[in-house]
Amino acid sequence: MPDIAARLRAILPRGAVLGESAAPVALWPGEDLPGAVPARSAEFAAGRSAVRQALRSLGLAPVAIPMGLDRAPIWPDGATGSISHCAGACLAVMGLTRDYRGLGLDIEPLHPLPTELWSTVLRPEEHNQINDFPPSQQGLQALRIFVAKEAAYKAQYAITRQVFDFQTLAVTWRYHGFTAEFCSAVLPIEK
Repeated sequence: MPDIAARLRAILPRGAVLGESAAPVALWPGEDLPGAVPARSAEFAAGRSAVRQALRSLGLAPVAIPMGLDRAPIWPDGATGSISHCAGACLAVMGLTRDYRGLGLDIEPLHPLPTELWSTVLRPEEHNQINDFPPSQQGLQALRIFVAKEAAYKAQYAITRQVFDFQTLAVTWRYHGFTAEFCSAVLPIEK
């Protein structure tokens, strides 16, 4: 976990901060997750702990992070962010709303995306992109696109509150990162 956190911190945009949590932590009052199995409750609590760490880095007071009716975190006034869990660890990226309208983060175990998911996750042009890689690397490239789409989805959701499938976004990789473009109508997002 420290390795991925250090790598992410190195590429975060100016004004965005990363919080991390892996140890068992308690939920704060107002952070309820009714009916969750213990493993999910632990992830949920770790996510909130990572957010509070990031809030401190932004100079904001740590507060409870309740869940909205749509199951998304309710950020404190003046902040926006994203939470991701992976293999018992948790990261949260946070920023001030004066700098960002939405932020997205996704982390996944480094295992090839199963081929049976490719038609759900990949658009035809993305499938063509991964065909340029040796067969032994194609599953990891598909995972890379999946993670990028998850992060982009989380960033836009903070703005539009729209739910859509993987085919709505097209990911193009660049040297410094990726771009995600909408391929069908969603609520307007101003640049």
